Amino acid sequence: MWRDSFRLQIFCLLLAVLAIVVLVHNFLQLEHLDDITVSGSNWITENNDRHTLSQKTKTARKLYCGYEQQTLSKREQAEEESLLAAIRWPKPPEGKIAFVQSTDPARSDFVIVKPSALFKVGDQLEVLIRMRDFQGKPKQYGGDYLQARIHSPLLKAGAAGRVVDCHNGFYKVFFTLLWPGEVKVSVSLVHPSEAIQVLLRLREERPDRVYFKSSFKSGRFSETTECNVCLPGDLPVCNFTDLYTGEPWFCYKPRKLSCASRISHAKGGYQKGLLTQEESLFFQSDVNIKRPIFPSGPDSVIVKPKALTDSSDIDKAEDPNVSPSGYYYQDQWRPRAHRIHHFNESDDITKCLQGKAVHLFGDSTIRQWFEYLTEFVSDLVEFNLGSPKNVGPFMSVDLKHNILLKFRCHGPPIRFTTVFSSELRYIANELNGIVGGRNTVIAITIWSHFSTFPVEVYIRRLRNIRRSIIQLLDRSPKTVIVIRTANVQELGPEVSLFNSDWYSFQLDSIMRKMFSGIAVHFVDAWEMSLAHYLPHNLHPKEVIVKNQIDAFLSYVCPLQT
Repeated sequence: MWRDSFRLQIFCLLLAVLAIVVLVHNFLQLEHLDDITVSGSNWITENNDRHTLSQKTKTARKLYCGYEQQTLSKREQAEEESLLAAIRWPKPPEGKIAFVQSTDPARSDFVIVKPSALFKVGDQLEVLIRMRDFQGKPKQYGGDYLQARIHSPLLKAGAAGRVVDCHNGFYKVFFTLLWPGEVKVSVSLVHPSEAIQVLLRLREERPDRVYFKSSFKSGRFSETTECNVCLPGDLPVCNFTDLYTGEPWFCYKPRKLSCASRISHAKGGYQKGLLTQEESLFFQSDVNIKRPIFPSGPDSVIVKPKALTDSSDIDKAEDPNVSPSGYYYQDQWRPRAHRIHHFNESDDITKCLQGKAVHLFGDSTIRQWFEYLTEFVSDLVEFNLGSPKNVGPFMSVDLKHNILLKFRCHGPPIRFTTVFSSELRYIANELNGIVGGRNTVIAITIWSHFSTFPVEVYIRRLRNIRRSIIQLLDRSPKTVIVIRTANVQELGPEVSLFNSDWYSFQLDSIMRKMFSGIAVHFVDAWEMSLAHYLPHNLHPKEVIVKNQIDAFLSYVCPLQT
């Protein structure tokens, strides 16, 4: 009897051990699954068909690509399709195009239509551009990316033009003549159409061409791994998808440390060898990147002042999407859709911001606003938060006038030097934590760090920010919210592959569409940098930043009419 009892005890003990082994195995499996879990219930297969997770006949194309893992409502899907259609770019004919058949700005030219006509302020000026290849043959298709402006150097005046692609090698540019005197026309080829196709390929196929890294630390042990929105391969990953916004972010899991031990985020670097030898010919600084196109006739017209009997006010336009949105005159920006006040004295800004909390969110181009205001306004003193230089967060205060000025960078992907993980915040979440009101001012810019990703990544981010803005304005409608647009910058062969003006232009077009119809204001940094005489720069010079600040503060403290 005791032997049977002993055998039963042994059997029960073995069952218990087996149960523990199974539990441990399941726990490890769950832990591993947690590392690779992605938000949403959809993916896109190799033929771009959407499927739900219940359809197990097909596998995910890229398991960790967060922008492919979102479930969109019918309205969101329709919006996304509309946005993608709006930025669709003309393509060259099918087949490989040799470099000598690509656009040559030196052999192309432009003519002013009716250069001898009698022009007065408020008239339209039309320019026709004819593109040729390196053999001097006329181009038969469109898709080149051009930038154009009119300017009067002695008056320090300038305005951007509107380019229309005729899809046959010809382009039209339309300018509104906004000041009297001699007005010159300048046209530049930013990228030939053949280069645009390379940029399109890189955006879709190489979202990893800028890579990131995170450091993990526990005690005396530390590891660094690669991070991104997309991580190829079958290695286990840490899932840092934001719980509230669903914004995806992943890092390869450290070998010894846990995902919870992450302490920092940083830009890792830029991938090399992205182009074939033939493709690299389309990206040459002195040949076909931001090169001038010269006129075949006069490059200027004489503009007469507006007649006294003409009551139309071309300086002002009701439509916020009017082109151009403004112009420079004597180095001062004059928007056409609203009145602007130039804050030339420190006391002017202090008076405007007295009793207000100003929150600046975004990248280094809006950090320039923080730096300008802190340096220019005498009573604003930066409070040392011990933040890394150029990274933030930063805060300046004026206790005498009760002014609070704060800057915080947006969340991943952010290409800054080391950012503490605890300081990685998404703009949408930050907005949700702001009460708002008549004494709250918010300014946002977000564009440059998204240029290497498929557009869907950017649309998702803006959709989250827009949702938080609408909720904030719903509870606190007196809150002032300003969007700073993208700006043009200096381009070379390498920069073009990561931060081309063409990428920025596409993202900026999406941003303007997504925030139209909402009670937000725009500072048109794009035209303010394109229309100015200074060389293009990712971080515009102080005279341009000053005009941006004037436009921004004119929304905060509008002129009384």
